[in-house]
This record gives sequence, structure tokens and C-alpha cells, in this order.
Amino acid sequence: MSRQAKRGLLGISLVLPSFLILVFIVVLPIIGSLKESLTNDGGGYDLSNYKFLFTDKLMRSNIIFTLKVTVISSLLVLAVSYVLAVYMRFNNGFAVRWIRRMYMIPIFIPTVIATYGLMQLLGNHGWAARILYHLGQDSFPRMIYDMKGIIIANLWFNIPFTTMLLGSALSSVSDAVIESAKDVGAGRLRIFWRLILPLTYKTLLVAVTFVFMGVIGSFTAPYLVGPNAPQMLGVSMEQVFGVFQDRQLAAALAFFTFLLCSFIGYFYVLSMIKEEGMRRS
Repeated sequence: MSRQAKRGLLGISLVLPSFLILVFIVVLPIIGSLKESLTNDGGGYDLSNYKFLFTDKLMRSNIIFTLKVTVISSLLVLAVSYVLAVYMRFNNGFAVRWIRRMYMIPIFIPTVIATYGLMQLLGNHGWAARILYHLGQDSFPRMIYDMKGIIIANLWFNIPFTTMLLGSALSSVSDAVIESAKDVGAGRLRIFWRLILPLTYKTLLVAVTFVFMGVIGSFTAPYLVGPNAPQMLGVSMEQVFGVFQDRQLAAALAFFTFLLCSFIGYFYVLSMIKEEGMRRS
């Protein structure tokens, strides 16, 4: 056997365990969900379950509500995280040191505990409402059990990790490049749009992918602080499967959620392929 063939077999043997795990944990369940979602009450196969998703008023409102929450949460998380990452990268002082010590704390708090804390803080009789009452404010705006509650929870859960990702990308931006741009008269906005953003674009795509998939598939926070109707797709899926015992419709919801995640993943993979092609050329 030639040396090149041995290297090929070694590469395959190293990749094979990960590939098999991917097949059994991801690929086969997806295929099973697709088959289940296409099964009708008579045991045949058709698109009746998917038709119900887009024709039923409640299901359609759940899909629209999920997309709204996901898009708004993703945009807010990216905006706040990018501002924090840029601020910590190009500034020093007490405030920066304090933020660096504190912003990672939410990662180590379990989701259920953090959600319960939000309920105790922002509920009708929570800490914030009681403090405002003693300060003379009779009413407290509704902050949870609707879209705002889910968005606030998503900000809490996703900002630390996203800030860490973007901060690692910004740390690779050389100070010499920034100083050179300043020397030729470039302002802060021009430096950001022409240097900082292009150099961190790849990491920004990674952050968008993680945040989008995490929000659209979330369950705990939407279940505890979200509205009864409309619901996020994860909560709706649990209701359909656990309460109504409709496995086929639950599978259709699961596969449809997978398609939504694949949509954002497609653009990420496409951008990576283009970048690799540019490097080779």
C-alpha cells in the first residue's frame, strides 16, 4: 500500500467516529421526523400536516410570532454585544474592568433559575413593581408573559456568549492598523465600516447563526414568561405532542423548525465557501 493511500485511510479513520455520531444523532432523527410528518391519519403519505401549519389560524400566528421574536432578539443581541465588545476592546478604565468581570456571569446561571429570577423581578408583584410603588408609582408596565418577556430573556441568555465571540475577533484587530488609519485622517465611523467590521465579519456570521438557532429553538423562557397565544414553535410543539398527542403534526413542526435553521445556516456555509475560494485564488 502506498504512503498516500495510508494517509487517506488514516484520515478516514479519524473522521469516521465523528461522522457516525452525526449520522445517528442528527441525520437519522431528521429523516425520521420527515417521514413522520408526511404520515396522515390513514397511514399514507401526503402534505396534510404541512398544509395545516399554514392554513390553521393559530399555527400560522405561532410561526409569525416565532419569526418576530427571533429576528428582533437576534438584532438586539448583536447590536448590544457588538457595542460592548468594541467598547471593551478600544477603551480602558474602571468601567471596562467591571464589565469584563461581570458580563460572563449569566452564562453560569441555569436557564430555569434565570427565568424564575426574571419572573420575580418583572412580574406584576415583583421587585421592580414594589420598588416603584414605594417611590409613588401606582402602575407597572407589563414586561413578561408577552413578547417583551421572551426578548428580555433572550438578551440575558445570549449577550454574554455573543460578546465573547465578537470580543475574540476584535482582539485580533491590530492596533497598528487602527493607528495607521487615524494617521491618514480616517474618522471613527470610517475606521469601523472600512476596517473593524470587515475584519470581524466572519465571526459576526457565526454569532448570527448561533443566536438565531438558539432563539428559534428555545423552550424554557418562552414557556415560563411567554404568552399563552400565540406561542413560540418549541412551546407549540410540546403542546401538540404532549397535550393533543398528535405525533405527525409535532414532527411537522420540528422539521419546519429545522428548515428555518437550515435557511440561516445555508448563508453561513455559503459565505465560508466563498471565503475559502477567495483564499485559494
